[in-house]
Amino acid sequence: MIIAVAIFVAFQTAAAPQKLPEVGPGGFEMTTYYVGFLYKGSKWTPESTPETERLQKAHLDNILRMERDGKLVVAGPFLDNGDLRGLYVFRVASIEEAQMFANTDPAIQAGRLRLELHPWYAAKNITVTATAAPKK
Repeated sequence: MIIAVAIFVAFQTAAAPQKLPEVGPGGFEMTTYYVGFLYKGSKWTPESTPETERLQKAHLDNILRMERDGKLVVAGPFLDNGDLRGLYVFRVASIEEAQMFANTDPAIQAGRLRLELHPWYAAKNITVTATAAPKK
């Protein structure tokens, strides 16, 4: 019994995640975001059809909703036409919450895209500011 308890305690200590510093290089306050890589899904097709156009519009509307709700910091497509199609950066409390929001994406629901999530440690309160047009 004592050996089993010792093994359990040793395993728990070894498996405990390392505490990350609250202040990173340059004095930036740090936090965890959840990055979603969007890949071509099992139902991906390169053709533009009324259905794929409807799904794309619903996908973009969902991105705007998640941004308005304060859950999505960054989203955008990759331009090299590979299997990796786009990126999400979520500001949520857990990877499960990020998955929950990602599951609201109509393109993921339809199998057109699939998502791979990873925790990412970066400067707290990163933002993207929209502009009306580039200044010349």
